[in-house]
Amino acid sequence: MRFVVTKVCSGGGKARAGALHIGGGVTGIETPALLLSTRKGLPSFLSCDLLASLPLPDSLLLHVCPTHFIEGPPAKTISAIGGLHGMLGLPDHILVAAASDSIESLPSSDAANKFGASFETPSGRRLVKPSDYMELISCMKPNIWASLADEVPAWVNEKRNKVSVDRTLRWLDACIALDVASGTNSFGVIVGGSSLEQRKLCATEVSKRNVSGFWIAGFGLGESIEERCSLLNAVTDCLPPEKPRLVSRLGLPEEVLEGVAAGIDLFDSTYIYQLTMGGFALIFPVDMVEREMQNGILNTSGGDSTKINLHATTYRKDMSRLVDSCNCFTCQNHTRAYLNHLLNVHEMLAQILLEIHNTHHYLRFFHSIREAIKVGEFDLFRQEFVKKRHAHFTAVAI
Repeated sequence: MRFVVTKVCSGGGKARAGALHIGGGVTGIETPALLLSTRKGLPSFLSCDLLASLPLPDSLLLHVCPTHFIEGPPAKTISAIGGLHGMLGLPDHILVAAASDSIESLPSSDAANKFGASFETPSGRRLVKPSDYMELISCMKPNIWASLADEVPAWVNEKRNKVSVDRTLRWLDACIALDVASGTNSFGVIVGGSSLEQRKLCATEVSKRNVSGFWIAGFGLGESIEERCSLLNAVTDCLPPEKPRLVSRLGLPEEVLEGVAAGIDLFDSTYIYQLTMGGFALIFPVDMVEREMQNGILNTSGGDSTKINLHATTYRKDMSRLVDSCNCFTCQNHTRAYLNHLLNVHEMLAQILLEIHNTHHYLRFFHSIREAIKVGEFDLFRQEFVKKRHAHFTAVAI
């Protein structure tokens, strides 16, 4: 794996654009980038052929959760097929493995102990030891994997945060030792809850290990926006600039912009899945840089909202597209009225079409972020984006 930072915001900003290259001829992925969340290897409502219809190479990054496969095919069977790439039929995709997600493998800090991390899964609570975890990793053969982590919610005390860091570092060392033979790309996990001191300590210690990048975990577990901002900046200040940083559970557009401003390169979240399951479609403008940047000023005329709820009766006779400027399959072929109908008759095609659009739309959002960084206008892009959204919320409230 090779990661190159190509542009850093001037004026002391930390937002940066880069490129992630994985061996084997796979096209480099420009960063900041989104990892698409999956359930047992594929997005919830997208088959391989539909996945191929999404923008390339932006859609090549997939987050896979090894604990999803504990009750699936035997690990040795997955290995014999050729790992997850062979089993899923996705030879060119970049699979990034991490033990937790926000859908079917939630971290359970109360049940974690010195032997391993605990997760709440559909089949009950699971204790995963480093040796068991690395056996899964070895058979799945992902391009990148993150070590086990003891993620704790924001409200735990300093003593518990320290235990979390100690366990995570110990499990990281164990995972690296078990992976010596394969020499794959490992990401060290950074935890510490809402403790600034423990976060910085963990980041400093993980930086000393032989890892290819960093997975900043434990966010989205009850911390305030102010806490998250200071914690993110404190962590990235402790990390070497030449290695990629990935953060979990920052999915809202404002949260992504906050992470990019702190120097994050990769984002893993279930935001698209949650929108799709709720019957929502993203409609906020994503091409402000390409369309509206003129002489360093963004045109902010007109309001905007983030999403629309297609269950609403107001869309029963709406013959317009979800987004006029979107060229995804859904927007090119179907109307809001049709999607409203599919949702109201509980047809799964609704979720398929919504996931196609929401994924396509959010990948465009990340493209606009990269373009803003490249032209040196990320701070302005972020300020105007948030300002425009807040103006809409104020108008709705009034």
